[in-house]
This record gives sequence, C-alpha cells and structure tokens, in this order.
Amino acid sequence: MFAYGKWMIVGLFAVAGCASAGDPPAAPPPSADQIVNQFQKNGGVFPGRRRNHAKGVCVSGYFDSSGAAARYSVAQVFAPGERTPVIGRLSIPGTNPYAWDDGTPIRGMALDFLQADGQQWRTAMNAVPFFPVATPQLNYEFLQAQQPVVATGEPDPEKLAAFFATHPKANAFRIWDRTTKPSTSYATVRYNSLDAFYLVDARGQRQAVRWSMAPEAAAEDRAAPTNDPDFLAGDLRARLAHAPLRWRLVVTLAAPGDAIDDASVAWPADRPQVDAGTLVILASQPQRIGVCRDISFDPLVLPRGIEPSADPLLQDRAATYAESLRRRLQDQRNDAPVPASASHP
Repeated sequence: MFAYGKWMIVGLFAVAGCASAGDPPAAPPPSADQIVNQFQKNGGVFPGRRRNHAKGVCVSGYFDSSGAAARYSVAQVFAPGERTPVIGRLSIPGTNPYAWDDGTPIRGMALDFLQADGQQWRTAMNAVPFFPVATPQLNYEFLQAQQPVVATGEPDPEKLAAFFATHPKANAFRIWDRTTKPSTSYATVRYNSLDAFYLVDARGQRQAVRWSMAPEAAAEDRAAPTNDPDFLAGDLRARLAHAPLRWRLVVTLAAPGDAIDDASVAWPADRPQVDAGTLVILASQPQRIGVCRDISFDPLVLPRGIEPSADPLLQDRAATYAESLRRRLQDQRNDAPVPASASHP
C-alpha cells in the first residue's frame, strides 16, 4: 500500500537487505504490523474495513481463454476454450470507505480466478503506469513522509519535498498523479499488474511477463459529478444493467535486459504482447454483503504455471494483506460496527 490518502496502492512491508562486509548493521526491517499501523496513522482507522482500498464494490463473472497464452503456461485458466469463474473487486485507494471518487486518478482491480482443478489465481492490479518506489524499505519511508501533522491534517510539506528531491521515480509518479484526470467509470480503465511474474510451460521453461486488463469500453472525456461522491459504483450498476463489461487480458513478454524485479520501471512499449482472453463482468454487489468481502487478494496465490518474480515489493505484499485481513476479522469478532450508508458500497 502506498502512503497517504490517494497514493495508497498496494500493501507492502519492508525486508532487510544483504549487508556487505564492513557495512554498518542494517536497521531492523519494519514488520507487516508496523506497516499497517502506519497506514492507519496516515488515513485513519475504520473498523471492519480494509486497511487500504477500503472503498470498493464486489464484482463477479468469468474469463474466456483465447488459448494464446497456453504455449507459455500450463495454468488451466489459459487452456484453449476454458471458461473460468471469476470474483473480484473494483476500488479506489485509501483507508477511508467514504472518500470521494474524484479524489484520486488511481483505480484498482483485484480478481480471483477459480480454476476447475481447485487451484486459484489472485491478482491485484492498478490503473497506474509504475510504482513510485522500488523496494519495501523505500515504501515505508514514503509512508512515513506522508503522515499528516496534527496542526494541518496534511503531510509535512518539507518532509515530502525532501523525499521527492532524493527519489526521482517517486517524483515522476507524483507528476503523473497530478496531471492525470480521474476516470468517471471503472469500466473504461486499463489495470496493470506492475510487478512481473513468470509463466511456466510444460517443459519448465519460464517467460517473464507483466499483464494488463485492457477495457473494451471507450474512454469518456466527461467531468466527474460534483454532487455524488460514489459515482463510480453508480456508473458500474448502470452499465451492468445494460450489458456485461469486458476487458482483454494482455500479457506483455519481457525482453533480455528488462527490469524483472523492479516495478518502478516501465517496460518499453514495443514488447511483444499476447491476447490471452476476455474477462467478462456480469454483476456487482455492495462489498459489505458481496462475494469479495472477506477475500484477501494476495498476488502470491498462484496456480501451477504462474510463478512470482523476485521483485521485493511483490514478495512482501502477502504479509501485509494477511495482517489487514486479520484486523478486519478481529473487528468482526469484537462486534465492532461496520459503518454503512445508503450512498457508499
């Protein structure tokens, strides 16, 4: 999860690096518990809710494989003619389930592919071009730099300026965030894995890939409603009442020299791509009663035929996701009220 308010994306916690001989001892890495605590300091605590991407809506449908990715992976989801049930979630970042949808251009898509063989493929994607930072330790520092101060309720501008001055990739992300217009529909957004994975074929050969869900719905250049903080969920319901929504699963193949383990570096646009099939969303449900409510969309839940890269961000998301889920379930056991309103899903 990336830091204060609209910059929170995906859950991470830091890990210790390997020190060279003669290096001073490394500071103890922050734990998942510390990371989730920092999110709560930055964005507030809403019992019973996710600790990031708290505002969202459940979706369900299926994935029709084109068969084109089967040459690279033995995962059943890619088999020619295979139809796989899917449940998922569309969301915006942050801890506040009552945030206005136009407060950030970031949108998230999390999916759970339920293969017929009992294996699952979970993926958490975001409508951003790259991560702001490359390592869990830098992510934690970014979170700390964005903690609001009591006097203003906003981050300390000097701390933020210092961080961006010394981390050009994070500054590039900030520029993207400031210059990107928030979409008025979940349906028109392209969602990206950002982290790299490996597809593994029947001979054990591995191909590094990233993937995206490319929308079939055309983008719209319309202003966000000024009187509706929840226009994304409303637009989704209206579109689904008319017809299912579709995205193409585009798998991008890495070339030698591409940054496999660094999600802060985008791959060149000319890399080969495979159209792996079509995601079809049939229905949505409010998240407090929907099929996605208690799912942790841990991106390391992978079927045979898909393996994680060594990206340190990817490797550590699982622990933070688990800690967020543990706290949500603890809230429920403690009978903590889960706020609900007519306008928020």
